[in-house]
Amino acid sequence: MKQEKLTKFVKTEDANQKWYLIDADGQILGRLASKIAMIIRGKNKAIFTPNMDTGDFVVVINADKVKLTGKREQLKDYKRYSGYPGGQKIVSYQEMINKKPEFVVENAVKGMLPKTKLGNKLIKKLKVYAGDKHPHTAQKPELISLMEK
Repeated sequence: MKQEKLTKFVKTEDANQKWYLIDADGQILGRLASKIAMIIRGKNKAIFTPNMDTGDFVVVINADKVKLTGKREQLKDYKRYSGYPGGQKIVSYQEMINKKPEFVVENAVKGMLPKTKLGNKLIKKLKVYAGDKHPHTAQKPELISLMEK
């Protein structure tokens, strides 16, 4: 009699979800966002399942001090469109980092998550703050240092 190997699917309750703290001071935006997306998605765990939420919560501080490489600071634009004629708004990276620095990091991470219901659920696990203070000390987030500064 053959023994069958069954794939084990992990439930969200079984995925031991932790809280991580990342300091974005001096980090490159795209590289930072890809690391954050990987942690939120749960790809850094052995129990990763593509259709389940097995990822962890991430708190990002100092979002206003994130960097871009090359001429990106002058060239990058954020576009939105209301659907009406003449309703396109274009905001430069410099304006956005001064006005809403949290949006810059959130937008970069959101672009690296799935464009499904699961992606909408996962983006809520990201908490971004412009300064170095955050209200999540009760969760005892574990500090992660990412590669280069």
